[in-house]
Amino acid sequence: MQPHAALVDAVVKVGGGILDNVLEFDGVLEAIAAAARRRRLLIVPGGGPFADAVRAWDRRLTLPDSAAHWMAVLAMDQYAHLIAARVADAAIVATKDEVSSAIGVGLLPVLAPSRWLREEDPLPHSWDVTGDSIAAWVAGAVGAHRLVLVKPRGAPRLEQAVDPYFSRALPAGVAALTVAGDQVDALRAALERTGETERAG
Repeated sequence: MQPHAALVDAVVKVGGGILDNVLEFDGVLEAIAAAARRRRLLIVPGGGPFADAVRAWDRRLTLPDSAAHWMAVLAMDQYAHLIAARVADAAIVATKDEVSSAIGVGLLPVLAPSRWLREEDPLPHSWDVTGDSIAAWVAGAVGAHRLVLVKPRGAPRLEQAVDPYFSRALPAGVAALTVAGDQVDALRAALERTGETERAG
């Protein structure tokens, strides 16, 4: 799948694991907000502790795959609202048109993905698909040149840090890399280097 016409320069997937350290979490959001003044960025949230609750209930009740999938996607919506509440000039968006509109008026879009994913339903309903693969699909849908996955400190390199479906969800021509939440300078640099087509780790 080839990337669509570019609405954004980079998609930034903010993993839920960085919520374990609020100072790092806020530092990541500050870096993204600063970069968004010079680049067209879109934040895609992970599922974080909200998706962990879904996993826990799935283990207890053995939920149908589709039920667990949509519950986990709704968990991403919850995290989106948390992120937007802590970033000045952020806007919750639910569709591609809303992404474009938010950027057009100088706001930083934060995707609550459930509506868009319900309409398109592009990915398997499986725990092999997490926010990483969803962010990869979104990057293609908005024509981003780069996908930056913000992970907790100590996370492994790209190939070991993402879910099993990620390589199939990431379109050709989208450069993907991981950055640890405590490496704010590396995050700033990654967000400035948009338009590259190589895949980094």
